[in-house]
Amino acid sequence: MSFDNLTLNAKTVTAIPSQFDKPTEIQQAVIPSIIAGKDVLALAQTGSGKTLAFGLPLLNNINIDVNGLQALIIVPTRELASQVTESLEPVATALDIKFVTLTGGVNTDDQQQQLLTQPQLAIATPGRLLALIKSSELDVTQCESLVLDEADRLIDMGFWPDIQAITAALPSKRQSLLFSATLPPELVSQAELLLSNPVKVTTHQENSVVATIEETLYLVNKGSKAQALIALLHQSPWPQVLVFIGAKDNADALTKRLNKSKINVSALHGNKSQEEREQALESFKNGETRVLIATDVMARGIHIDQLPVVINFDLPTHSATYVHRVGRTARAGSTGCAISLVSHSETDYLNAIRTLTNKPLVLQALEGFPVTDKPASEATARKRPPKDKMANRRTAKKKSAKQFKSKPSSSK
Repeated sequence: MSFDNLTLNAKTVTAIPSQFDKPTEIQQAVIPSIIAGKDVLALAQTGSGKTLAFGLPLLNNINIDVNGLQALIIVPTRELASQVTESLEPVATALDIKFVTLTGGVNTDDQQQQLLTQPQLAIATPGRLLALIKSSELDVTQCESLVLDEADRLIDMGFWPDIQAITAALPSKRQSLLFSATLPPELVSQAELLLSNPVKVTTHQENSVVATIEETLYLVNKGSKAQALIALLHQSPWPQVLVFIGAKDNADALTKRLNKSKINVSALHGNKSQEEREQALESFKNGETRVLIATDVMARGIHIDQLPVVINFDLPTHSATYVHRVGRTARAGSTGCAISLVSHSETDYLNAIRTLTNKPLVLQALEGFPVTDKPASEATARKRPPKDKMANRRTAKKKSAKQFKSKPSSSK
């Protein structure tokens, strides 16, 4: 199967970068339907080639002789917007299609200048897009195609009210395409309202992990995780390692710890400025930084071909997030490794992931790191903490002292 067989016009096929020699499964499944103008609901894993799956037919269908917005791609984060732009830019440029990326946290003057060129394609985050629609800086009344990429995340992150306001401003007669790695019940109900007789495409079992990913889970003490991570990084010659962590503050603390161990590392989280985030991501992509520590929100949009390993420093609290995380490796048919450092306190999260993925995910011992923490069922954590008798005494003392304080006499 080649791109020539997918009803793309010859000019579009010629514009496809040479490294994409044949279409992936999701591309084969949806491109003809999108070109035909049908609505699509696609369940597609990270790394499956879904950006070109919707991007190529959108670009193929744009009329370059008509100025103004014809197609709109909405994504949950700035990083993902940048990534989609990067993927589609070579094809759009070759086809002389004008496009714009609309996100918060960047110079609005530049965006306004680009809007004056009447772009035919926009790649946007919901908040910035809605603001531009409300201010009449962006006319969406002629938009013929809408894509919601990573739709499950758009719901998770609370963007759906914005999505509803945006779709209300779009023509009612349009093509709508919804791509998601998971299909939670709330997304299914919203998709029914958004899509009209959609072609439903599933290229993988929902919540499954790509077969080419080798998953390894190590049981370690909670307090030993940083040292265990350092040991793994020193033992293995991985050129690039993406480390997931739960909290922003912990990301900075872990970065300092790794730096002290002479490991080239950067952190990517919401407290960083847009410029700092772009710099950290770029230095990781080009190999200057070996390890990138990221929170889940920031990791959306980290798409690196041939990323050899992903490490979960903390297990995610939402089991579907595990599938998203490990999907950062083994992209487009390559192999990859996903390692998780698990403590006894995360047993409930692990069991939820096992249930969701229908995999045993057996815990292993990590050499040099004996486990001394007790399992949660045995730990005293579930018992009520001992009362702080001294605190009670201090409170009582304050109360008793207060009652002896004389009230200010009121002057008559």
